[in-house]
Amino acid sequence: MYEAIRTGTPAQVWQALVQEAGERNRRPLDETHESYLVFLLLRYQREPWLLSHVHGMDWMEALQRVGHARAEGLREVGDRCLVVAGLFPELAERRRVSVDYFMDIGRSAYLGVAEASRQAYAALYRQLSQSYRELVGTLQAMRLLSGPELIQVRRGENG
Repeated sequence: MYEAIRTGTPAQVWQALVQEAGERNRRPLDETHESYLVFLLLRYQREPWLLSHVHGMDWMEALQRVGHARAEGLREVGDRCLVVAGLFPELAERRRVSVDYFMDIGRSAYLGVAEASRQAYAALYRQLSQSYRELVGTLQAMRLLSGPELIQVRRGENG
């Protein structure tokens, strides 16, 4: 599998890492959750400001919006909290909060997306909210995968 990680597209690399993490957790994700995580990781792999956000403030600001802007803002908060809780739990320690803080905000943000969205998106984000802890667990398992392959993806060196 690690040869595929070194030679695949970024999407293939993230998918392989998500699948490997699910296997290590003994809780592989279904296709919907796996796809969501892969696309989330693709979106944030080159986001230089990911860790500088004040997620609680972003969440409150998103709640003040209406319609599509509200749903989009809450989705971004939920996504960023998912990445932080799963891949960068040391940020919680530095900010003197628990990883559960990020998980609670992220889960609530996804519920807010479900409430502010049309039926298809509402169902997806309600489901993501309910499985938030499992998604975080998969990302945390990715942290345990051996070194350079994951580091390359984090730096965006695979394409």
